[in-house]
Amino acid sequence: MTGREASVPHTLVLGGARSGKSSYAEQLVEGQPGDCLYLATAQAWDDEMDARIDEHKLRRGSRWQTFEEPLELVARLRKICRPDAVVLVDCLTLWVTNLMMAGRDPDVEGAQLVAALPELAGPVVLVSNEVGLGIVPMDKMSRDFRDHAGRLHQRIAAAVPSVVFMVSGLPMRVKPAAE
Repeated sequence: MTGREASVPHTLVLGGARSGKSSYAEQLVEGQPGDCLYLATAQAWDDEMDARIDEHKLRRGSRWQTFEEPLELVARLRKICRPDAVVLVDCLTLWVTNLMMAGRDPDVEGAQLVAALPELAGPVVLVSNEVGLGIVPMDKMSRDFRDHAGRLHQRIAAAVPSVVFMVSGLPMRVKPAAE
């Protein structure tokens, strides 16, 4: 150990829109020694999304190195993960959207992500929107999205040692349970 190795375990941070999940994940990463790497899955399809991306960049500051990867998440994680850094992936639900729009199977890609997690050279904090708490969507694509995201969350939650659920800016430790 060089003293710079990050000690945070792989962590899944879930929550609704504007629940504070990204801010919490960023603070978690910044509290670790070493480099802060941000792997963004978002694509700016319109001005509003572009403004959201800019807001996130401003909030993070200069300590962060940002990588943009809308589709090849596993390959990029294998490239950038290292013991002296923590990677924050924000967010998995945008990644699922990107995969669906590209005609790729989110269940297959998600299984590849889960299989890669134990092989990565450093810790990863994965942020995602919990979309299964609302009403059942009316259209098939929206229901498929909700189902893909839910299955991905279940698989990742089973595979990582730490899961946090954000509610109104408050972290609720789901795994391991709060003492």
